[in-house]
Amino acid sequence: MLINRRKVKLDTERMILRAPVHSDFREWAELRSLSADFLIPWEPVWAASHLSRKSFTNRVYWAQRSIANDTAVPLFLIRRGDDRLLGAITLDNIRRGPAQAGTLGYWIGQPYAREGYMSEAIEAVVHHAFQRMDLSRIEAACLPENVASRGVLEKSGFKYEGVAQSYLQINGRWRTHVLYAALRNDRRGRTLAGQV
Repeated sequence: MLINRRKVKLDTERMILRAPVHSDFREWAELRSLSADFLIPWEPVWAASHLSRKSFTNRVYWAQRSIANDTAVPLFLIRRGDDRLLGAITLDNIRRGPAQAGTLGYWIGQPYAREGYMSEAIEAVVHHAFQRMDLSRIEAACLPENVASRGVLEKSGFKYEGVAQSYLQINGRWRTHVLYAALRNDRRGRTLAGQV
């Protein structure tokens, strides 16, 4: 079976956002391991094999299939200049037809947190989704106490929409999340989401 080799590469001021490749494994595993205490409270439970080469290989193949099938756009944040992996952002659950929507998820390595990289990545992905993919709505959710994630969403033009009870299993428990969205034609007040 031949996979459609559609490429997605987004350029920002300080980064290149691109799909993961097999040669990213070592750096990805090291960054995830180094950042485990920082990330685990906000993520689903890591499988015992989470940091294994096989797990990463499956992740790369999933990314290729998802991009080819227009169901997700998983991207790594690569810093310009030193090609350092900073984190990842994924536009997932892409729904076509009358919805024209997707769901945004992301993580940043602890050494690179609070330096504006994720805001820059969200801006690029939202712009790509609205202008290139013709999506109309991007959704995101986070734990209510995740002040950093809420702040980056609000700074990126996402608007608070409500609360979803027992929305996702995070760190081994069903957790309530706050819901945010960015709309291509947002009439709910000024937003810069998806603007250049």
